[in-house]
Amino acid sequence: MAKIRVTQVKSKIRRPKSQKATLEALGLRKMNQVVEHEATPSILGMVNTVKHLISVEEVK
Repeated sequence: MAKIRVTQVKSKIRRPKSQKATLEALGLRKMNQVVEHEATPSILGMVNTVKHLISVEEVK
């Protein structure tokens, strides 16, 4: 399965609790932090929820 690299590019300040929790679940706690995940349907759903706060790229 493909891997994706997720980077937090915007702050979670003044965001709903659900979006803050989604960022925490993805492992993002600070600005510009980078994490890698397998591209499973559950991870892609979380990425879609906070797509305005993160940038996503595919790892080769």
